[in-house]
Amino acid sequence: MEKPLNDKDVFPDDVILSLHLGAVKTDWDLFQESLQKGHPDFNTEWRYYKDGKSWLFKITKKKKTICWVSVGDKMFRTTFYFSDKVEDLLKTSKLKPKYIDQFINGKRYGKIRGITIEVRTPADLDMTNILIEIKEKLK
Repeated sequence: MEKPLNDKDVFPDDVILSLHLGAVKTDWDLFQESLQKGHPDFNTEWRYYKDGKSWLFKITKKKKTICWVSVGDKMFRTTFYFSDKVEDLLKTSKLKPKYIDQFINGKRYGKIRGITIEVRTPADLDMTNILIEIKEKLK
């Protein structure tokens, strides 16, 4: 199966996103709305990355990357990277245990590890919002 959003000449506009996301486009729209209303200081940008041969949606606050978002078939993924110091904060959060385990047992990239959430339901979007809050608490 072909990877969604892999054509550098096709910008991921609303029509393209609807095509790939299907019913999950509603969750995408809620995600976008929550970013605009709850985090007006965030910047968002679609960018084509040659190394991964796909479009990624990057969310930043000043120079700090909040998360990366990729679009799959009938879902989208939010990926957050944290240093070891966030482990206790994750353990005491309302994050589902499977995501905490993903961080604790995850592959290390230097001094950071990632948590990826596949958003297919509003509950998955809630997990993404918890991670955004945690990211905001960090200096």
